[in-house]
Amino acid sequence: MLKLKKLEKKIYDEFVRNHPSKSHFLQSSAWGEFAKVKKHLTPYYLGLVDEEEQVVAATLLLQKHLPLNFCYFYAPRGFVLNYENKKLIQTMTEKIVNFAKSKKAIFIKIDPDIIKRKENYLGEEQKLTYNPEEIYKNLKELGWKHLGFTKNFETMQPRYTFRIDLEKPLEEIESHFSKTTKQRIAKAIKLETEVSIGTKKEVPEFYHLMTLTETRKDFVSYNEDYYETLYEIMTGDPYANATLFLGKVHLNKTIKALEKTLKNINDQISIMPIDSLSKSAKNKLTELTKQKENTMKEINKFKDYKQQYGNTVTLSAHMIIEYGDKAWVLYAGNHNILTETYVNYYTYSEHIKYCKEKGIKIYDQFGTIGDLSSDNPRLGLHEFKKKFGGDYIEFLGEWDFVTNKLMYFVFTKLVPFYRNHIRKKSKKEIDHEVNGNK
Repeated sequence: MLKLKKLEKKIYDEFVRNHPSKSHFLQSSAWGEFAKVKKHLTPYYLGLVDEEEQVVAATLLLQKHLPLNFCYFYAPRGFVLNYENKKLIQTMTEKIVNFAKSKKAIFIKIDPDIIKRKENYLGEEQKLTYNPEEIYKNLKELGWKHLGFTKNFETMQPRYTFRIDLEKPLEEIESHFSKTTKQRIAKAIKLETEVSIGTKKEVPEFYHLMTLTETRKDFVSYNEDYYETLYEIMTGDPYANATLFLGKVHLNKTIKALEKTLKNINDQISIMPIDSLSKSAKNKLTELTKQKENTMKEINKFKDYKQQYGNTVTLSAHMIIEYGDKAWVLYAGNHNILTETYVNYYTYSEHIKYCKEKGIKIYDQFGTIGDLSSDNPRLGLHEFKKKFGGDYIEFLGEWDFVTNKLMYFVFTKLVPFYRNHIRKKSKKEIDHEVNGNK
């Protein structure tokens, strides 16, 4: 007989982080504590245990408190168990539903990172070790309500992502980078840009770049305290970790590197017999002369940058979360200047190497889109992440188990309708006031 019980964090994390297929930082106790502090949610660390008190399934349940003493529960990235075992899912569902009902929950939400479809970097569909359609059917039969195969960022967590298998040799991983990505990383290295690991004192710098990215990409970010708290909780946890990668340009170094390149070009030109050149030598001279002109332009340009921005500028700041055998690029902020240094590309390549060296097995770029139409404003984000050669992953989607049908209808239909009506009404009143005062 299996029973549901609250687990000590140590026992809980030992099970979750070592699970062969479902370890995820969103199911870690560190994320639960962060959600309590910054999202005002109540975390429960629950486990399904057998007669010998061995954990066979577990979940972080985040309780969102609602008016009239109602609530709902969210298990980010779903229960940690074997989804091919229908009987285990059934038992876990029954126990969690009973627990939720005891708390006056309206519904329970899950979005397990069960892969529905996977393509490699060439766009070739990859065979899965299980049948996702069978898991989909089982969840439906157990009473879970599927919320649709969304294509963008409509759900709590992204339904699409790119993942890189870090168990492959580094040379193979890098060979899957696009041609332009390789060229841009090489240029960043040639310009002697730098990628380093930051500390808590660099979080304000990271936050600044996040605000710039937010303005440029038109998405909602968080305040500085949000990122600082996340960094503190993750780095202070024995099972999770946050690493801050900083991509910088030191303009003195960049200028010296370009001046060295210029000297090398001039040295090549100086040894050429100008009066008796063959056709191929003339072509080479033309090419060298062009390189010389471009390099001189770059030197002058970077000298101007130095006068404008100072010697050292942080252009990229990425926060990587590690848990179990996986790592996620959770947040990435980038400056809108000096983009021709391609520091952002170099920063990505360096934390891929870092994760590989740490023994991480899966590197997740944490979110992309499924709607690849040319007018999708997020297509640029997708194309950038695609350049690093990861597998294009589609997850099974978001599910609700309704425990109070009336209140579920009120919460998911009437309340959003009312809020939308109020927003439209307020906009009309503002427009009327503005137009009436013309």
